[in-house]
Amino acid sequence: MKLEFEASLPYQNDARKSVIDLFEGQPKEDAAVNNKVYHGNQQSLIVGVRNNLILSEEQLLKNLNAIQERNEIEVSKKLDGMNFSIEMETGTGKTYVYLRTIYDLNEQYGFKKFVIVVPSVAIREGVLKNLEITHDHFQNIYEKEPIHFQVYESKNVSSLKGFANGNTIEIMVMNIDAFAKDDNIINQPHYKTNGLKPVEYIKSTNPIVIVDEPQNMETDKRREAIANLNPLCTLRYSATHRNTYNLVYNLNPVKAYDLGLVKQIEVDSVMEENADNAAYVAVKSIVAAKRGVSAKVAIMTNTDNGVKEKTVTVKTGSDLYKLSNNREIYNDGFIIEEIDAANNCISLSNGNIIYKGASQGVLNEELMKFQMRKTIEEHLKKEKKLLKLKDENGNPEKIKVLSLFFIDKVANYRSYDANSNATKGKFALWFEEIYKELVAKKIFEDLDRFNINDIHNGYFASDKKGKWKDTADNTRSKESADAADTYNLIMKDKERLLDIENPLRFIFSHSALREGWDNPNVFQICTLNETKSEIKKRQEIGRGLRLAVNDRGIRNKDKNINRLTIIANESYEDFAKALQKEIEDECGVSFSGRIKNKRQRTPIKYRKGFEADPKFLTLWEKIKQHTTYRVNYDTDKLIEKAAEALKELPELKAPSIRSVKVGITMDATGVDTMYASEGFQSYDLKNWPIPDVYEYIQDRTDLTRSTIAAILKKSGRMNEISINPQLFLDLSTQAIRRTLYELMIKGIKYEKIAGSVYEMRRFEAQELEVYINDFTYAVNDESKTIYEEYIPLDSKVESQFAADCESSENVQFYFKLPSWFKIPTPIGTYNPDWAVVLQNDTKIYFVAETKDTGTNEVDLTKLHLDEQLKIRCGKAHFKELDNVSYEVVRTVGQLIG
Repeated sequence: MKLEFEASLPYQNDARKSVIDLFEGQPKEDAAVNNKVYHGNQQSLIVGVRNNLILSEEQLLKNLNAIQERNEIEVSKKLDGMNFSIEMETGTGKTYVYLRTIYDLNEQYGFKKFVIVVPSVAIREGVLKNLEITHDHFQNIYEKEPIHFQVYESKNVSSLKGFANGNTIEIMVMNIDAFAKDDNIINQPHYKTNGLKPVEYIKSTNPIVIVDEPQNMETDKRREAIANLNPLCTLRYSATHRNTYNLVYNLNPVKAYDLGLVKQIEVDSVMEENADNAAYVAVKSIVAAKRGVSAKVAIMTNTDNGVKEKTVTVKTGSDLYKLSNNREIYNDGFIIEEIDAANNCISLSNGNIIYKGASQGVLNEELMKFQMRKTIEEHLKKEKKLLKLKDENGNPEKIKVLSLFFIDKVANYRSYDANSNATKGKFALWFEEIYKELVAKKIFEDLDRFNINDIHNGYFASDKKGKWKDTADNTRSKESADAADTYNLIMKDKERLLDIENPLRFIFSHSALREGWDNPNVFQICTLNETKSEIKKRQEIGRGLRLAVNDRGIRNKDKNINRLTIIANESYEDFAKALQKEIEDECGVSFSGRIKNKRQRTPIKYRKGFEADPKFLTLWEKIKQHTTYRVNYDTDKLIEKAAEALKELPELKAPSIRSVKVGITMDATGVDTMYASEGFQSYDLKNWPIPDVYEYIQDRTDLTRSTIAAILKKSGRMNEISINPQLFLDLSTQAIRRTLYELMIKGIKYEKIAGSVYEMRRFEAQELEVYINDFTYAVNDESKTIYEEYIPLDSKVESQFAADCESSENVQFYFKLPSWFKIPTPIGTYNPDWAVVLQNDTKIYFVAETKDTGTNEVDLTKLHLDEQLKIRCGKAHFKELDNVSYEVVRTVGQLIG
């Protein structure tokens, strides 16, 4: 399979535009600019193509502030270095956005040199994979623009010459650990780079540096290393910034969740109950101080209200029997004999050793087995449900289901005997036992298609002999095949993993697997730890937040499908509270109410026999017809209106020019620079190269050259192109395109497609489950709708509309149109809200769109322009259907009136 990418997702376009507009006013240079750095003789001359920024910091700050105001972000008072932060929630396409922004910056301004800095092998492999799988997609968008990308490797420093000399888009992917230390090869003179430090070749190009997950690179040493690359600017992309330097775009978890850009999150809690019979001891923390070593441990204590958990501070010699209020279970062998701060453990007089984060006396293994059972069961239910899924043409839509188990010790999944032969650990044995039991049930027997050894596997670091081993933190792996092996299949073979005929469905991996790997079809995440996991909730859920894709690589946006289930060994309330606190601390926004309790999920059932109800059938016959559209607009009117839009554009300003004086020093170790002075001046540059204006606008509007020429001439602003060519082209294109869309839709004409209808069987194929909220409507009179108990709704105005439909004597039948009922338009598909039958003297059939604009009557001018245009298309579509009226209303009364 091949993953498909969408080129026009609004939030991704906003993120790209926010970076592109930083350089508004920067002219595009056609020719490569030579950047010569001398090293005493001709042999040590670097002649490279570099990025050339001519804007002053004053102009950049002005651009930055305009972007921040547009994006409703706190405005920066000073530029504070050339660092710019872009916040995008995990799963929303951060890597896609910054890779495409590279093409944009080249197309708009001619920038050619880019360095992507990553903190780990995992993220490096993810970036490389994305460069590979997006290549054809970007080549089609950017007219086969040549691009060359590579990974920096210390054994191949001569490749940096090609990076410096290349006149195409050059991308270098670098691990921070490869250049952050003075003794790294890149920072030492090298014979393969003519005695220069290899890093000089990068510095000479004045690259734009993109930092992926910058929160992992906030030490002084790492910040200095990035600054030493001599970046034109540094673009910092993350979902969890530690510091937001000059924030330009913000797509936080709340926005992403509310816009349906990531999966819904639900928690299935697996907890012990009434398990107070054993002597429970859990080590929370160990503190070494001048006055001695102490520990905080949780025990079960006697209280007036029964046995309750309590955390107490203990020292060597402390008696847990006394601290538990004389609970008899602690009376033998529960004196603290030693607190070992070096090894993070305590020793009890009964000989037991308990490590920090671990516990004894609880049903640990039983608990983990039950977590595993719940995970496998949820997996099989989802797989079974998705087998029934149909696409808009009634064909099976195959979506593979993956489940991810986080474990803290490799030995629990794979162990080795004295002869290094691999044997199954307890988790692998448990898994196979539970899976065999569940898949043998009649309801799941059709899912039993593969050998059990092939449906689960582990992904861990390995030694030179290929034996898996524990790693303390995979985000800090060194440059070695040892760490790269950990991620080989899950990183490099993502498409193969998504193939529904590939048997692998259950993945066991190290709990340190954090940023850098995710898969759109992870639907379950289960953490099986014998010690308390230090992994953050956001990192944990981040491995499965992406929207699922089908077997053709196309993203599925159905909220009912996109549900990530966390099987947690803590209460739903505790998990939700911890996740919400993380998001509030890191992003400053409230995530309250957005994490769902899996046990409160409610199926939405269609009323039995609704498809045979004459009221439904008559209404469905009226509205089921597919249509296609053609657009018709008056070219003279387009020229007139577009020219008027260009006249209203703000005055174009000339670029500001920045000058920097730098002294060059040379010695035996290489070439270095010394800052001398800086200044700027804003003036009109008369000789900026002007691209083919007509071709540029034609590529982005599909209008003829003669029409474009007429618009520009009538606007009276053609003479301004020499002031700032790129800014003129961009603003003109936007104004023309906006005018074109409005005229196209004003003159749109829909026609019925013979023999093509919305298939009623899709009601059966789409099984809905929702979480009851304030907007869900509880049905009282099932005879008036297709629903049995609940109608899933998204707003207060929709909920009130449903209530009014049910209580009104004038409404004979109504239902919410399903999400797959989509009308094609020039700006995307449109899904109307309601189908309604009114019974007065005669039957009247309506399709209603419900909107609340804060006024009694709906004021369409208060809606977003895209919404206005889609509503116009809805009117045109239903105008072609017999005896169906289309109205935009706030209440049922407005339909009747």
